[in-house]
Amino acid sequence: MYIAVIDYDMGNIKSVENSLVKAGAGVKVTSEPGVIEKSSAVVLPGVGAYRDAIKNLEELGLVEVIVGSVRKKPFLGICLGMQLLFDYSLEDGRNRGLGILRGSVEKIPPGLKIPHMGWNQIDIKMDDSRMLAGIRSGEYFYFVHSYHVIPEDRSIISSTTEYGSELVSSIEKENISGFQFHPEKSSSMGQVVIKNFIRQAGSGL
Repeated sequence: MYIAVIDYDMGNIKSVENSLVKAGAGVKVTSEPGVIEKSSAVVLPGVGAYRDAIKNLEELGLVEVIVGSVRKKPFLGICLGMQLLFDYSLEDGRNRGLGILRGSVEKIPPGLKIPHMGWNQIDIKMDDSRMLAGIRSGEYFYFVHSYHVIPEDRSIISSTTEYGSELVSSIEKENISGFQFHPEKSSSMGQVVIKNFIRQAGSGL
């Protein structure tokens, strides 16, 4: 069993790998579709520009295997990796996403310091969340982002955070989960949710 961490040249993949390994997972950092296909679970991390991220995924031939993976195994998107799962982003114009989840990615409302960077609390909205098991509302996680997701289906929102307004900080739908915050940079609480994902990967849901 191993978890595939998709490397598409967007962000610090190493910290995600280290966090998973520390929690006891077997990990393969890869941009090879075949390796992703054979994994028991997939993590799509990411930091940077939305348009560049989609371009890299397309050029590496990873879109098809990502879409296939979300249909049959535990799948986690982190920060930009979560945003890419939605229909489109308004960063630098309108840019098409993977369209796996309905909704948009829009800029944090004006009047606030951007990016939203540092530690902030989350408010849990999903009582039966698998990814946030063992976490209570009010716990702090580490954020770095200028854009936020707006899901069409509000029922997939597992937690929010206050930053001028209520922003989505995590989502869950069936085998798909996503965090706007960085669990790999969120100390002990981050490791709790990483372990929750590894538990899902081990059970295959």
